[in-house]
Amino acid sequence: MEQFAAIDLGSNSFHLVVAREEEHAVSVIDRERDMVRLAAGLDEKSLLTPEASKRALGCLARFGERLRGLEPENVRVVGTNALRKAKNSQQFIRRAEKLLGFPIEIISGVEEARLVYIGAAHTLQGDRGRRLVVDIGGGSTEIIVGDKSDPIYLESLYMGCVSSSEKFFPRGKTSEKRMRRAILAARLELEPYTIMVDLLAPQDIIGTSGTARAIENVLRENGWSETGITRKGLEKLVKKIIKKGKARRLRFAGLSEERRPVFAGGVAVMTAIFRAFDLDFMRVSEGSLREGALYDLIGRVRYEDRRAITVRELMKRHHIDVEQANRVRETTLMLFDQVKQRGLLRRERRLLGWAAKLHEIGLMIAHSQHHMHGGYVLQNMDLPGFSRQEQGALAIMVRLHRRKFQPDLIEDSAYVRSEALNLMTRLLRLGVLLNRGRTPIELPPAEIQLDETLGMILSIPKAWLSAHPLTGADLDQEVELLRAAGYELRVAKTRAPSSS
Repeated sequence: MEQFAAIDLGSNSFHLVVAREEEHAVSVIDRERDMVRLAAGLDEKSLLTPEASKRALGCLARFGERLRGLEPENVRVVGTNALRKAKNSQQFIRRAEKLLGFPIEIISGVEEARLVYIGAAHTLQGDRGRRLVVDIGGGSTEIIVGDKSDPIYLESLYMGCVSSSEKFFPRGKTSEKRMRRAILAARLELEPYTIMVDLLAPQDIIGTSGTARAIENVLRENGWSETGITRKGLEKLVKKIIKKGKARRLRFAGLSEERRPVFAGGVAVMTAIFRAFDLDFMRVSEGSLREGALYDLIGRVRYEDRRAITVRELMKRHHIDVEQANRVRETTLMLFDQVKQRGLLRRERRLLGWAAKLHEIGLMIAHSQHHMHGGYVLQNMDLPGFSRQEQGALAIMVRLHRRKFQPDLIEDSAYVRSEALNLMTRLLRLGVLLNRGRTPIELPPAEIQLDETLGMILSIPKAWLSAHPLTGADLDQEVELLRAAGYELRVAKTRAPSSS
């Protein structure tokens, strides 16, 4: 029985869940959790402090020990708002990946919302109609409306239990004025989205993650609600928090010691949600981001990768020439397979294939500079299933698939393996160039080799080049374009077709 694992690097807590799939059912076999409070470790310059990094890396070292021996394709690690905000997140990720032994994805707020909904949908009992799912994290709050297992409206807001507590309840001080300001600020964040949620008319209201569970526990343990979160119980809790005056005095039954410092901020956000959407009752789901990442991962391995679906949808929506895209993909991956021993990974092969399929996405805007239009579109769209690093890598490969080669864009990207991205981009350029005729002609048996400096030697039969002078001229131009960027491409004209 194969094991799968997901790690949620949240702004407040890090969570690990390990499960196995047997007869199409998923059984959780292990859970780990550590209150790291990464968001509280961001300084005024949005840099992770050494103390916060040390706490986080210590936790990930323990998680890495538990995951030892699992297949790389069976583990997914996602980072959320704190890592989205941290300006030194790349340095942290490099150290964290060494400890974990698995890649870390920073996901967008919308992707986080999608995974939260998947996690909730897979763990809820019974279908009570259209759902509104609310996830209050440490630094962001996700609002999702969906039908059964399909999200139809997703939003991510910049507010959470940690950020609200730090801003409105500094040093743990609570008062009526502070609580009123915290609730009002959250209401202002929610205001642009209330009309859409009202129009979608959800019947089943669901809360996920630590804040919702903590509030439910306190309400139930103190006799203020039999189950779930009620408006009456929540308003009573607000009054009790104000009366206590200090976070350290929030010694409610059902409230853990580690949750206490950020509880007031979480209650303020939840109260704003109840008031903004005029809610009376919310049930609480055990499923959240980590479970969503787990089920999405199993879907990638067992069924169909959501990223592949996203690419197909983009190709259809932007009227991409499918036959040309597939020709470029086939050629590019043929070249990739010849040099993959130089440290390229299986997941990068998939990413390069998707870039090849999308390389002409900018043509819908204009033919002139369509590589630049395509890069901009991919960088700024919501791409379900893709991490921020993957999305950035796609955008750069499309942006640089023709004309001037700019390695500085690759170096400045969020993709940690910049040398691999550089090589993949140059392979895509060759894949596009060798298919410039846009017809299903038989390509030459081209061979590619890398030298010690990752310069390329492309061997092509001389007779084929003589029969395709435009491609030969393009190759000569590519030699000059890469040389101007500091890279070597040599075209070796062979007398007979090369043998593989």
